[in-house]
Amino acid sequence: MRTFEVKVRRDGKWWMIEIPEIDGLTQARRLSDVEDMARSYIAVDQDLVPSQIQLMNPQVEVEGSDLAATMAEILNLRAEAKEAEERAAALMVRTAKALAKADVPLRDIGSVLAVSHQRVHQLLSAEAKR
Repeated sequence: MRTFEVKVRRDGKWWMIEIPEIDGLTQARRLSDVEDMARSYIAVDQDLVPSQIQLMNPQVEVEGSDLAATMAEILNLRAEAKEAEERAAALMVRTAKALAKADVPLRDIGSVLAVSHQRVHQLLSAEAKR
């Protein structure tokens, strides 16, 4: 297994794929085709089978901006948002359960939680089934 660095940049309507260690350059029409095109180029140039080729995470650049760094930040923020959403949902269930135990009507619990009374019923029912 051989590992190759790949640098990708936008040039007009094409993605230019640079493979520095073999001084290689190829192109792809779509970003989703970059990996296949890079593997094919390396396989022919280095007389390897594509399964022997491993590509490092490509650096993708558009007008000087590193998209890999941007994508990593987006994925990190999405993970944080998902975690926050899960914590909020758990807190919502705990609050609904505590208010229901105190005999607060479902409509009032809904007002507190900013959801419908039907959603409160779902939250309490889902919790009861667990």
